[in-house]
Amino acid sequence: MTDKENMSDTRDVDKKISPSLQAKLNRLREILRGLASVVVGVSGGVDSSLLLALAVETLGKQNVLAVTARGFMHSASETAAAALAAEQVGAELLEVDLAEFSEDSLAKIKLNQPDRCYWCKFLIFSHLASLASQRGYAAVASGSNADDPGDYRPGSRAEVELDIARPLLMAGMTKRDIRDLARAMGLGMWDRPAAPCLATRLPYGRELSDAVLRRIEQGEADLARLGLAHCRLRDHDTLARLEVPPGQLAQAFELREKIVQTLKARGYTYIALDLEGFRSGAMNETLGKQESGVRI
Repeated sequence: MTDKENMSDTRDVDKKISPSLQAKLNRLREILRGLASVVVGVSGGVDSSLLLALAVETLGKQNVLAVTARGFMHSASETAAAALAAEQVGAELLEVDLAEFSEDSLAKIKLNQPDRCYWCKFLIFSHLASLASQRGYAAVASGSNADDPGDYRPGSRAEVELDIARPLLMAGMTKRDIRDLARAMGLGMWDRPAAPCLATRLPYGRELSDAVLRRIEQGEADLARLGLAHCRLRDHDTLARLEVPPGQLAQAFELREKIVQTLKARGYTYIALDLEGFRSGAMNETLGKQESGVRI
């Protein structure tokens, strides 16, 4: 049975979720109906995948276009996940290759300053807005959710400036709501771990290069094969700093020799295990208090 066949009937979904989540879902459907037709930016994560599924359900696939970015900052698994999300709901998917953009337009992204995400989102969503206008779609939407404003997310400013619709956020859906709803709908990626772009593995100020990002991607794939699937390989040049969930620290110690051998084969000189464990946005910990959040 395919993932598409596993998707629950809308009436079944309504029976599986709490009254509070049902109210948010009703609000989300209302917001989507107000858009009429939409280009959905899809990353392959649970947020944008759920939004795409509900947009197709609410508006019909003829009124929805899924678009994903592919480039030096994105892993092959991200691209594959976005393709699967679109296939699962029968949506048309376009890939935007960052290699098609000029070096000048990519320069501020590659500098990898704390506002990197702003410039990246601005570039990609500007392109999506132009695409929507050319193809006759009324709006562009992102998978931003109600938990995002409390995090350091400079990309949110780009969404506001470009008037990008944020239906999940507007409906008050948190990350937990999104996972619960995706599970009730039978979407296969409901429990997929967050997978931010590869640039988040480098300290701010270190310029992005394809060689370094591919080393990180390959290193994380190697670690997954060792059984450390939900980890981050933070690249500090010659030093690899490995973050694993606290519950897997003992496992990582047991795999110490294999981890060292694997990562040294990728070109690292020093291998460190972060005793604090995995946490999202670890590279933001070096930012000053005034940069610690973008609240919109």
